Amino acid sequence: MSDSSVKTERRGHVLEVTLDRPKANAIDLKTSREMGEIFRDFRDDPELRTAIITGAGEKFFCPGWDLKAAADGDEVDGDYGVGGFGGIQEMRAMNKPIIAAVNGICCGGGLEWALSADIILAADHASFALPEIRSGTVADAASVKLPKRIPYHIAMEMLLTGRWMDAEEAARWGMINRVLPAGDLMQEARDLADHLASGPPLVYAALKEVVREAEGMTFQEAMNKITRRQFETVDVLYSSEDQLEGARAFAEKRDPVWKGK
Repeated sequence: MSDSSVKTERRGHVLEVTLDRPKANAIDLKTSREMGEIFRDFRDDPELRTAIITGAGEKFFCPGWDLKAAADGDEVDGDYGVGGFGGIQEMRAMNKPIIAAVNGICCGGGLEWALSADIILAADHASFALPEIRSGTVADAASVKLPKRIPYHIAMEMLLTGRWMDAEEAARWGMINRVLPAGDLMQEARDLADHLASGPPLVYAALKEVVREAEGMTFQEAMNKITRRQFETVDVLYSSEDQLEGARAFAEKRDPVWKGK
């Protein structure tokens, strides 16, 4: 749709999702619901294997919640749609890899959106913050996720003070994977997405489910569920043609041909 705030492009097995809401790529309820539908369709499309999320322009990735829309009546606890805020934060069974290409300011809910990805690449001019403290609100998803991703005290400093962090520091603390010249960001993201799209989709699905579900388990509980094939994706993988294909390709010293079944 020409008036959509979210642009999508399919490139083979890769879906590119670009948030395009001038001036700053902020997300209102309508946009979040649209994003949820996009990511639900991505999740359920067997031809799509990985996705890239980014923002339009060169200044903003996403500043998060649209405060102007909130002033006009959007409720902070309103209907964000399937998948929650930004479409992927609470999307059930999102078992495909997602790459965030952070092309500028990434703060508040925008940082939470990026943290919902599996791999985060950032342009060298990108910056990160959780400024909710200054407006008297809670960075809810970041409060849950960030202390598990980076050292506790660094995460708490960001949450409690709202201070800004540049891309190099974010990479140093492990919040993002790597920093790139702005002109190389999307090509690097696309090369990585193509690499992932050529890989074994059933293995990716199993990895994502195990990592996600094991977070609330002891090590032994998680291992027991894996070995007993009690994770749905692990059971599917171990009964699949792709599992046999991987073994045959190794024995025959050739590249495997993954079918996702």
